[in-house]
Amino acid sequence: MDFEIVTLLVSPLHRYEGRPADGAAAYDGVELVDSVRVRAHKGLVGDRYFGSKFTYATVTLIAEESIRWLEGELATGPFDPALARRNLVTRGIDVDALARTTFTIDGGHGPIRFRSLTPANPCAWMNEVFAPGAHQALRGRGGIRCEPLDDGELRIGSATIGDITPIPPEELTRRVRSAPV
Repeated sequence: MDFEIVTLLVSPLHRYEGRPADGAAAYDGVELVDSVRVRAHKGLVGDRYFGSKFTYATVTLIAEESIRWLEGELATGPFDPALARRNLVTRGIDVDALARTTFTIDGGHGPIRFRSLTPANPCAWMNEVFAPGAHQALRGRGGIRCEPLDDGELRIGSATIGDITPIPPEELTRRVRSAPV
């Protein structure tokens, strides 16, 4: 299935840490990139989660459609999807439906397999960066966390997704099995 990668965000800094009322951490480096190297079981080279012990959550995705829906739901906007701080913003696929699956993304530089065990639940920061009520409204639409299973490269632009396979329940931890999708 064809879709588009509209934003790639790679940042060495946790900008939304602490209390939202304190504001986001400043960073004057480049976070939005045209391409990024993906390393199996490590994440995106240069990103704050690269090589972390939470390998299952080193790459995050959100659908641009979720952000556009949020604009309508809160009757405000427009919102910059990059403010969600997900690594990939996509257009044309239901990202949230990919939780608890393995899938392959090919952006023209070879296929890269990913495993998504959990959704990327929104946090209170969404009320600060989008609008009051965004945190609650984005529940179930906040995207997914996943682990790359192959090395490769992702670029802004057209891509395909395929080989979408549910992860068997016995391969999920009890905590993941009982968490809402």
